[in-house]
Amino acid sequence: MDGLIVNHLDYIRYLTGFTGTAGLLIIMNDAVHFFTDSRYTIQARKQVIGAKVETVPSEPISSLNGYKWLHKKNLRLGIDGQHLTVAQQARLKEKIPEVLFTPSEALLEKLGWVKDNFEIASIKKAVGIADIAFGRILQLVKPGVKERELAAELEYQMAMLGSEKPAFESIVASGYRSALPHGIASQKKLKKGDFVTFDFGATVNGYVSDITRTVVVGKASLRQRKVYDIVLKAQKAGINAVKAGRDCKKVDDACRNVIKSAGFGKNFGHGTGHGIGFYIHVGPRISPRSNDKLAVNHIVTIEPGIYIPGWGGVRIEDDVLVTRAGGTVLNRAPKNLLEL
Repeated sequence: MDGLIVNHLDYIRYLTGFTGTAGLLIIMNDAVHFFTDSRYTIQARKQVIGAKVETVPSEPISSLNGYKWLHKKNLRLGIDGQHLTVAQQARLKEKIPEVLFTPSEALLEKLGWVKDNFEIASIKKAVGIADIAFGRILQLVKPGVKERELAAELEYQMAMLGSEKPAFESIVASGYRSALPHGIASQKKLKKGDFVTFDFGATVNGYVSDITRTVVVGKASLRQRKVYDIVLKAQKAGINAVKAGRDCKKVDDACRNVIKSAGFGKNFGHGTGHGIGFYIHVGPRISPRSNDKLAVNHIVTIEPGIYIPGWGGVRIEDDVLVTRAGGTVLNRAPKNLLEL
């Protein structure tokens, strides 16, 4: 390839430092060009490192026909089809018709998997913010409180502690809704005896954390304790399996086998974890179908769960730094079953 087109804003921030919401990066063999509109000219000139800032009058792709160096015959540029819409690809072909486009997802797939010291420090700070915020909202967990009220307070506390933004839309799911792995906070009110699952994260310097804790409103039943203890045992087994050089599938097996042997295999449908970094789901993937392998300075989540439709569910998640000796858990929030 003669160059690479990058339009995913998280990738652009990782590569250049730009934090705005409109931009296009073209990396050529002999130069790097960053395109944005007049709203971000000053910001881009201050933030962007390693690229020439070009201000365009409208959406960047629509302005590319004005650059002669992009009209060279048989110029071959890589594009990331996972983040470039069909409409955007059509505009590219219209504006720079001489270019030969080639898939380049593989070039970006492992971007940011291995962390440097700055990235690790940023994620550790994001983890610490999430841990503290969780401790602050526990006193609000009581019958009659709405899930959305808890999510709002959680995100407010993270912001007050220094988070740039939530790492993703916060999950607060109570009672029967805790059986939804991605149960975004609703207007449902908490009831006595409900499981409440919190899944959330903070952002520091563009790097995120991801934590899940499940608590009970009031006294836990014997069945709730049983399910919780199985998930906690599985999560600890997964953490103990983390080590540089290990196949991710084996880490997933460590968690899944505990849950299967307890008779709840069909109630754990998702993968055990994923990498985190400058956005919430980077590699490696920890799942039964993963071909990835752990490496030093990966940071991954370990988050097994059991979900019983109509009754409820439990998930417990920590962020874990991969080392040669094993996995270092970054979270400090308590994992014992909290009865609130």
